[in-house]
Amino acid sequence: MLKSPQSFRLSNGLLVIVEPMQDVQSAAVTLLVPAGGVRDDVGRCGTAAILTEMFSRGAGGYSAREFSAAMDNLGLQRSVHVGSAHVTFSAATTADRIVDALPFIGRMVIEPHLADEEFDPARDLVEQSLMSLEDEPRQRLGKVLRQYSYAAPWGNSSDGELADLPSITIDDVRRHYQQFIRPDEAILGIAGNIDFDQIREAADAAFGTWKSGPMSNLVTGTLPQSPCHIEHDSAQTHIGLAWTTVPYRDQRYFEAWAAVSLLSGGMSSRLFTEVRERRGLCYAISASLSTLRDEGRVFAYAGTTTERAQETLDVTVAEILKLHEGITEEELQRCKARAKSSLIMQQESTTARASSLARDMYHLGRVVTLDEINSRINALSTTQVRDFSIEYAPKTMVLVTIGPQALNPACVTSLS
Repeated sequence: MLKSPQSFRLSNGLLVIVEPMQDVQSAAVTLLVPAGGVRDDVGRCGTAAILTEMFSRGAGGYSAREFSAAMDNLGLQRSVHVGSAHVTFSAATTADRIVDALPFIGRMVIEPHLADEEFDPARDLVEQSLMSLEDEPRQRLGKVLRQYSYAAPWGNSSDGELADLPSITIDDVRRHYQQFIRPDEAILGIAGNIDFDQIREAADAAFGTWKSGPMSNLVTGTLPQSPCHIEHDSAQTHIGLAWTTVPYRDQRYFEAWAAVSLLSGGMSSRLFTEVRERRGLCYAISASLSTLRDEGRVFAYAGTTTERAQETLDVTVAEILKLHEGITEEELQRCKARAKSSLIMQQESTTARASSLARDMYHLGRVVTLDEINSRINALSTTQVRDFSIEYAPKTMVLVTIGPQALNPACVTSLS
């Protein structure tokens, strides 16, 4: 059983949202701190990623090994992840241990050691991760596609840039921490079989000493112009497409979700059926929604052989452009069934729910209940989705390819 979420704000500005879930035995925490890759200085892309690697390397009075052992003793599954907008701290354990776990999360955030001797190992891990991307064309394509879809710094890679890593120092990392790991715009979501008053007291004890401070505004840079081709000696070609849609905070977001789900929502979706199954043009094809707070994009991907790459591109674009044609009730019902399955799993996952609480507050300034999501999905009609697909049909498209030769972009450039 779910109870309505409740929220409160600590004196330092940290916003806390709590949702009791009585029918589970676990509890989870998600903390969003606005210190992600968009905050990296020009020429030092990767600073936030290195900082993220250093958070678990000792904090407060604990060495790295002691800190890890103490959290393991609580059965605390945890991670620290760097994204575009945020550094995200996530943790989950049994409900009876979450109050004991919160102080360790607080120490990690408020009292990280950021020791000199831990800097090189952390930077090396970031470098290894980036080098692995170079060997994964699909991952590399996604990174470049984002850079061509969102203006800097929002298009910047939160994972960093190999060319920038040698310029980053431990002082840069500490400065990033001091400037941006602040509670003022941070959001803490907690969900599980918990007591609100107990959590309120524990959150204040764990995070109340976190020092607030001013946050600088981001300056939007320029957007590179596509098409972009990256030469890669291979028998395969990787194709990335992107176009504008509405962000999560828009009233028509669920119409956008349904439209993309029709395109790429399983083996019965249009792209899979037409491009892969019927024509046999590619071995992988997909589309997904990407959303910043104020901008949204659809990202599409196709992986194919070099010989079939041009036809794959042409057919994929044509299928996207005719999405509004012949939308059936049966198609839409399949989309709704997939969504409801996901909602049921989220209802049983405290980790998913804690993440949703924090995400909703960031994007919307309020929490969207699972009942509300269910109602919005149930209310969708084929007419709504068709009208949305017409109104938000791509007027322009970003095209990025990786392979032995560039493709003819006429099917994309003719849109503008």
